Amino acid sequence: MHLRARQILVVLLALVAVAGCGSDDDTASSDAKPVILATTTSTQDSGLLDVLVPAFEKESGLKVKTVAVGSGQAIDMGARGEADVALVHSPAAEEKMVAEGEGRNRRLVMHNDFVIVGPASDPAHIRGADATEAMSRIARAKAPFISRGDDSGTNALELKLWEKAGVAPKGSWYQESGQGMGATLQIAADKDAYTISDRGTFLATDSARDLRLLVEGDPALLNVYHVIEIPASNGPRVNVRGGDAFADWIVSAPAQKMIGAFGVQKFGRPLFTPDAGKSDEEIAQAA
Repeated sequence: MHLRARQILVVLLALVAVAGCGSDDDTASSDAKPVILATTTSTQDSGLLDVLVPAFEKESGLKVKTVAVGSGQAIDMGARGEADVALVHSPAAEEKMVAEGEGRNRRLVMHNDFVIVGPASDPAHIRGADATEAMSRIARAKAPFISRGDDSGTNALELKLWEKAGVAPKGSWYQESGQGMGATLQIAADKDAYTISDRGTFLATDSARDLRLLVEGDPALLNVYHVIEIPASNGPRVNVRGGDAFADWIVSAPAQKMIGAFGVQKFGRPLFTPDAGKSDEEIAQAA
């Protein structure tokens, strides 16, 4: 072989070796990066993530960094490529995210329900009413109401109920906390006010003990959670492998079993119902 040919061969082999090393490094780097989970405050405040995240980390060998915010903010994080997977409960915003190509493979994970809670004295007399009538009574009585006001799934449901009731809430009786569910429940308890909460966080929040569960069981209060994978096209920081691994795991049989058992020991009932493999229509019909 001529000298020049040998030199070219050596260079080509070196390039192949470097490329191969780069691929291994990329894989190792992806595995080393924490999986950024953008999720709702309800999954954190209820204590569910304290069970699920360590189990996923143990099984996968990956680390998870949880960012618990309102569903709207979690979806925005994913759209900006600042999260690797989203676990949220704001159906209209989720569907928009997927339709715009900013999320993919949206799958049912679980559901529970929202409840309307308030002071034991119930000044607006909402106990036992349906959700829409309860909101109408609160507005007519100008009874204190604490809204999360944070573009969360809970906030979206609340605004939908006001709209159905024909109410544009405003005035000193209507206040926005701008905080998560646990903090909002505490503010409502301190102010003898009404608010809307997911059932799991209400039961798990000690500061909500002074509030009473007044409205429940209305199909309009169904609270459904989906997991959404984040595509690489959302930005270079997206850890697609890690995010997809978490999404696949949370709908797996072991994770679903953990979700179904969560809360039983402490409250005598599960705080969430596992739904992987079901359709949204099936959940709505069962509500």
